[in-house]
Amino acid sequence: MNEQKLKIVIVGGVAGGASAATRARRCNEHAEIILLEKDEFVSFANCGMPYHIGGEIPDRGKLLVATKELLERRFRLDVRTRSEVIRIDRTAKQIVVKRLADGSEYAQPYDKLILSPGAAPFVPSMDGTNAGGVYSLRNIADMDRIRAAVDQAPTSDRKAVVIGAGFIGLEMVEQLVARGFSVALAELQPQVLPPMDPEMVVPLQDDMKNRGVTLELGSGIQSITKDAAGHATGVVLTNGNVLAGSLIILGMGVRPNTQLAVAAGLEIGRTGGITTNAYGQTSDADIYAVGDVAEYLTEPLGQSMRVPLAGPANRSGRLAGEHAATGKSAAAAAVLGTAIVRVFDFAAGMTGLSAKAATRAGIKFHCVTVVANQHAGYFPGATPITLKLIYAADGGRVLGAQAIGRDGVDKRIDVIATAMAFRATVRDLAGLDLAYAPPYGSAKDPIHQAAFTACNQLDGLGDLLDPDADLTGYQVVDVRTAAEIAKAPLTGCATPISIPVDELRDRLGELDPSLPVVVSCGVGLRGHVAQRILKQHGFAAVANLSGGATLRRRAVP
Repeated sequence: MNEQKLKIVIVGGVAGGASAATRARRCNEHAEIILLEKDEFVSFANCGMPYHIGGEIPDRGKLLVATKELLERRFRLDVRTRSEVIRIDRTAKQIVVKRLADGSEYAQPYDKLILSPGAAPFVPSMDGTNAGGVYSLRNIADMDRIRAAVDQAPTSDRKAVVIGAGFIGLEMVEQLVARGFSVALAELQPQVLPPMDPEMVVPLQDDMKNRGVTLELGSGIQSITKDAAGHATGVVLTNGNVLAGSLIILGMGVRPNTQLAVAAGLEIGRTGGITTNAYGQTSDADIYAVGDVAEYLTEPLGQSMRVPLAGPANRSGRLAGEHAATGKSAAAAAVLGTAIVRVFDFAAGMTGLSAKAATRAGIKFHCVTVVANQHAGYFPGATPITLKLIYAADGGRVLGAQAIGRDGVDKRIDVIATAMAFRATVRDLAGLDLAYAPPYGSAKDPIHQAAFTACNQLDGLGDLLDPDADLTGYQVVDVRTAAEIAKAPLTGCATPISIPVDELRDRLGELDPSLPVVVSCGVGLRGHVAQRILKQHGFAAVANLSGGATLRRRAVP
């Protein structure tokens, strides 16, 4: 093949397709690169759309990452918007393109084809989804419609219902409240942010309730009601409750646009995305798939699955573009699913496996949760972070982490995600040399504290009990002060023995060393001190309640 005549055709822009196109050009100045986009805008920041709706990003133009004109001028790309690819002919190595402006069709040959059609919002088949005032958010046109509806809503009727408590749903709740709406949030699962472990999101749920958000958790949507004019008036849930609202946002997840790939006979993976190798190639070596439509190798399970996030889409597009243009590239790194969301004053982030995901996968694991300030407690503005580590029971390899707090969550999750990329263990985390000054952290960072606790468990110096454990049959010792216990009794324990940790050595006679013991404090730190005292005074079976009374309140209803 004459390299100068290499024809690369890319289906879909945004993160994956646009990254593929520009990388391909930077690697091959002479290739003919055609970028086909069904919508009007070829590259935009879809993660920023809720913030424009809420007015936090006032300039709509800021979301247009790269315009058609820029891509044509700077990269000499042939950009064709409002062009829908309707068929792939792998034998002839051509696609059929429909011009949406007039409905005409034409055949477009390719040498290399990169599929980046993204995913479409899931819209359930039920009454009312086509009513006026019902929206999903996936592209600029959706954003403009929702923004117009928000701007035009009268002050007498500013009620909204958001269906789905994932990232988009929570961001929309925050922004609609900022625009003066009374908001109800419904989620099929019994918690917000279903990928996280349930006790981790309790502070977020409590904060939302305190701000007036109505939470309907653990109930699905049955129908959307509408008035005689066909405009939405509310949502009926499967539990019978009705949530009133003339603005309905569907944030129930996305489904990959694999229709082209399926019709062309490309291999589809177990999670519904197009199967790809480390270079983005599909089962047809001349066809690549990137972004939300593709499956990637993920860690720590070593399985391929869809990860519909902007970061993996950009990185996979870049590598596929290079490989298509030159025949070689670096292999893609495994994806950890690292993600974060801001909801009002809180941030919640995660990477790798949650405890419930590890359980589903049948992995033998331990987990530890610590509550510690994001910077030195004596420096003004210190706020707590709740950090949970999931690690292998054999060897302590870090399998995942979750964190929630008002500040510093991103730093901890990113550090742990970086360590996980190098297959770090909790011992590696314990030895990390992290930046410290009172305004930024502590000499013992929350990451260190979680890792120290995990190492203690692995070394037999501090067994842990999950915060939601059944305490029946245990001798439960609460080592907080009487004032602390009176203010917040230990949840789910009728008769704990109260002995402040500083009095424990003098009151050992009040305990039975033949019985298994669980010690608990506020967040687990004093509990570990008490545990070490008891273990070295003849108490054989002593466990520390992970996260203490604080996590217990979140984990046990």
